[in-house]
Amino acid sequence: MPASYANHRAQLKAILIGWGMPEDNADTTAEILSWSDLHGVDSHGISMIPGYDGLRKSGRAKMDARPKIVRETPVSAVVDGGGGLGHVPAHFAMSTAIAKAKTVGMAAAVVHSSAHFGAAGFYSLMAAKAGLIGMSCTSASGIQVAPTFGKQARLGTDPWSFAAPSADGVPFLLDMATTTVAAGRVRNKANENLPTPDGWVLDSEGRPSNDPLVAKEKGGFLTSLGGSPENSSYKGYGLAVMVNILASCLSGATLITDPMHTKKPVGMDIGHFFMAIDPSIFRESDDFQTDVATFLGALRGTTPVDPARPVMVAGDPQWKYAEARMRDGIPVGPGLLNQVRQIAQAAAAPWLLD
Repeated sequence: MPASYANHRAQLKAILIGWGMPEDNADTTAEILSWSDLHGVDSHGISMIPGYDGLRKSGRAKMDARPKIVRETPVSAVVDGGGGLGHVPAHFAMSTAIAKAKTVGMAAAVVHSSAHFGAAGFYSLMAAKAGLIGMSCTSASGIQVAPTFGKQARLGTDPWSFAAPSADGVPFLLDMATTTVAAGRVRNKANENLPTPDGWVLDSEGRPSNDPLVAKEKGGFLTSLGGSPENSSYKGYGLAVMVNILASCLSGATLITDPMHTKKPVGMDIGHFFMAIDPSIFRESDDFQTDVATFLGALRGTTPVDPARPVMVAGDPQWKYAEARMRDGIPVGPGLLNQVRQIAQAAAAPWLLD
């Protein structure tokens, strides 16, 4: 039976508190994870709990970490994530960028010494809700992608997100991995013993595979956006490099190509990048948002190939998911639910999802 949004979020918070996370940090982290599942981004919500439990047990993510600014100017900030999960330092960094942008027009913030931060779109949307343009991206912990023409993993899923406010109240929200699919979507297939669709993964010899475990456990790779050189995978490869330059080279986080990136004995060192731009430094904000709404409306009004599948813009599927799941509940697959139940029991957290 699907879980209500309230119970879903409360379950996540209870587990995080059971792990020793301060209540305010647990509330923020649970909000971001539940936002992902509510909006159909199932790869970045409750399905992350088993992986986070592994990070916690191995000492690679501190549950009591507190982010702090270690360097700043009127238009920038460098945040030390303290070796904890990435949600709280990411939220703190984007909040800082938003506050600065509202004062000086635009600002950026970077984070180092962090871990996985959930869905990048959550942070870009923070800016859009404040009437600003938002951008966010992050380096990755897992090295799962070979450069175009390469046969050795050098990159991660390296996601990037962009959001803009609109006069109709429906923001544009693009949130994309620079791989064909996010690693979490492959993980979800493995959780339920299902094959991956064609084009998601390659085996260790670079041949197409439908085995969800091939990229994680059998020496294979996720495909860069495009899937193959013939289908312009160099574009996904180039975007992944861009993400790492912004998130790691600017923040000073460990480069994903550094052998120590996945071998640090304590803590992690993933880097994040956030930017907020106030449209009013260029023109009246209301006029900007009106043009965004007009532009998006024209795109949605495009005659579809199939009348049953209308043209949408980035963010539209997420808003539809949120409406349906707020009404009907958030589904959790039985394999994942069993894993989370065992983790909750081990954390002495109450079970709220039955």
